[in-house]
Amino acid sequence: MKKEMIKGLAVFVMLFMAGELFAQLTFSGEFRPRTEFRHGYKTLSAVDADAAFFTSQRTRLNVFFKSEDFKVGFSLQDVRTWGATKQLNLADDLSGIHEAWGQYLFDEKFSVKLGRQEIIYDDHRIFGSVGWAQQARSHDAAIFKYADAGFKLDVGLAFNQEKESLFNTHYDLANYKAFQYVWLHKKLEDFGMSFLVLNNGRQFTTLVQDVTNYDVAYSQTYGTRLTYKKNDLSFATAFYGQSGKNAANKDLSASYLAAEASYAFTSEFTMGVGFEMLSGNDQVNGDAMEDKAFTPFYGTNHKFNGHMDYFYVGNHGGSVGLNDIYSSFKYKKDRFSAALVVHLFSAAGSVADPANSNKEMESYLGTEFDFSIGYALTKGVSFAAGYSQMMATETMEALKGGSLDETNNWVWVMVTFKPSYLVK
Repeated sequence: MKKEMIKGLAVFVMLFMAGELFAQLTFSGEFRPRTEFRHGYKTLSAVDADAAFFTSQRTRLNVFFKSEDFKVGFSLQDVRTWGATKQLNLADDLSGIHEAWGQYLFDEKFSVKLGRQEIIYDDHRIFGSVGWAQQARSHDAAIFKYADAGFKLDVGLAFNQEKESLFNTHYDLANYKAFQYVWLHKKLEDFGMSFLVLNNGRQFTTLVQDVTNYDVAYSQTYGTRLTYKKNDLSFATAFYGQSGKNAANKDLSASYLAAEASYAFTSEFTMGVGFEMLSGNDQVNGDAMEDKAFTPFYGTNHKFNGHMDYFYVGNHGGSVGLNDIYSSFKYKKDRFSAALVVHLFSAAGSVADPANSNKEMESYLGTEFDFSIGYALTKGVSFAAGYSQMMATETMEALKGGSLDETNNWVWVMVTFKPSYLVK
């Protein structure tokens, strides 16, 4: 498979370099190994459980072409864990296409972008690249784009199928079946305002008289994000609501509220505070016919509620929601940077006591400390490392399992190489 991908890429490059159409061609790459020590990452460690230790690696080759009338982008990606393949390995399924898209420019303001692509808006909360994950996230979609004088409008459409077929549109992958969205953004000097409406469809099945029916449940996510930045002060707030049906075709009524502020005391030191409130379901006296759990769908969730990924990173969906109060301390000078972020977590919905399902536990889940450093070794090469620790409560233990008495921590070290070459 890798040989065919390389051949196709070579043909693409030769075609554009040989013709008069050639305008600008950019080659870039990424080699990013990351070593991790996990003992309580994503969930509390069981008593006396051995820690996990491994090195994962992302390798990318990116090609970007731009002419007066259109753009084309390719990103070939290989994600693997060191030792996962034999030394005399002939082939594997670890390589693929992260992005492959074309964008036609009708004029300087209006265009359409088609194919596999990353979709990123605002702070990555609803749509993000999930760049921390080695595989990252990309979508097969069509996006109509308009941009003019500080105003942007995107209309996105997607409809997923596993393969070509003669009949039916059954879709069994754990993914959305279809979506349609509108995103608007306006920049006004120190202020920024975005508005998003997402109609998200998930396929579900029902069995009626031994006949399996395939239907699509649509939920609606709608809301706004406002930003302000002047001199050393930055502020942002966001609100989203969700309604319609969830993936199980239950009524959905959920909400999200966030606000944060930061201030640069010096050119090197910045401090910030903020909170997020994601509604959730009640385990005690909850309504089984209604889903109140907010879902941040396709966001870069590792960025938000603690680096240990206890919430909304392939987990915690449809659960008790989350209240997250946090503070951050960031230092940057020349090539060096350091950050400390402290999160205070609590459940938005009620958590039932395992010993008595009618008894509600305290909402406080725990405190997480995330410390990280970074250093730019040279242009295109950087080093980063981090240490995180979760100080959990009995409520977290009841919700996640494992043991709060274990040392629940996570350590990582990462080196990133990013070569780039521009041909004009």
